[in-house]
Amino acid sequence: MSITADLLIYGSYGYTGQLIVSECAARKIPVLLSGRDAVRLKAQSEQSGYPYEVLDLKDTDKLRALLRNVKAIVHCAGPFRYTARTVAEACLETGTHYIDITGEHQVFELLPGYHEKAVAKNIQIMPGAGFDVVPTDCLALHLKHRLPDATHLQLAFASLKGGLSRGTAKTMAEGAGLGSLVRRNGVLESVPLGKLVMQVDFGTFKTVCLNIPWGDISTAWRTTGIPNIEVYTGAKASMIRNARISNYIGWFLQMPWVKRMAQRQIDKQPPGPSAERRKSGRSYVWGKVWNKAGERRESRLETLDGYTLTAKTCVLIAAKVLRGEFKAGYQTPAGAYGDSLILEIDNTMLTDL
Repeated sequence: MSITADLLIYGSYGYTGQLIVSECAARKIPVLLSGRDAVRLKAQSEQSGYPYEVLDLKDTDKLRALLRNVKAIVHCAGPFRYTARTVAEACLETGTHYIDITGEHQVFELLPGYHEKAVAKNIQIMPGAGFDVVPTDCLALHLKHRLPDATHLQLAFASLKGGLSRGTAKTMAEGAGLGSLVRRNGVLESVPLGKLVMQVDFGTFKTVCLNIPWGDISTAWRTTGIPNIEVYTGAKASMIRNARISNYIGWFLQMPWVKRMAQRQIDKQPPGPSAERRKSGRSYVWGKVWNKAGERRESRLETLDGYTLTAKTCVLIAAKVLRGEFKAGYQTPAGAYGDSLILEIDNTMLTDL
């Protein structure tokens, strides 16, 4: 391959991929665009000025060839439970740093298995470099510092004026009917979706939150060592009701034809929140830890909307890696860069209660 760049962005023309490409352009990071759709890649290349290469991840020979010409990849094509293994294993062969934007716990459970190989190759493997899970991971470590002997951690997040991209919606549809998960005594434990619900005060507002299998049940455990972890998201009454119903029809929601129908409906929706909505949107994160003695600590974060934040944190991490600021092996965002990583993002506020 004659085209070289510092960073390969796979899935660059997706909703979040486009935001990441724009952030790279603002930072003047040389990028190679890639994905399966030649038409969309060509249009993005003409608009951005970046070169592109068409690639289907099934073509592992071409994937490895492209990776040999870059220092790192930002992988944006989910659902990542189906794509992360292929890309990560190619990175191990080529000595290329791996970054992705997943929030899927399956990936956070899979990729630590490559830690020793990544150390031997002197590369960093870091999934979850976006809203999933940078702010929550940083808040978890911050709370661990506030109460070093904490045995329990609860995290919750919500947004104002937010919305979902088609990619996020498709990932959620893929997991429909599978229930939720928590970590108990260091082990993942299944919980019926909708069983765990609580009221959370985010400072600006209070809302009911629903327990979900968010990536922190894996990442926060590895970052902090806290053995008991639950994660919640702000939810309307209808969302909680539907979550509880899904426990009884999970077998139906997991049928291939039902998934395909859901994906087709999602494809009819807008790609994601408008630029105006992202600009006015805000994300809120709350966390609480406690220890065996009953001592408690609570903290809150307020930051950018989830998609803008994902672009900024992902490119912030990629830029650090390109400068040689990385830890070899599997890493979590706060584990590698500390709990203050999120505070490098403008308009982010941390409050201890």
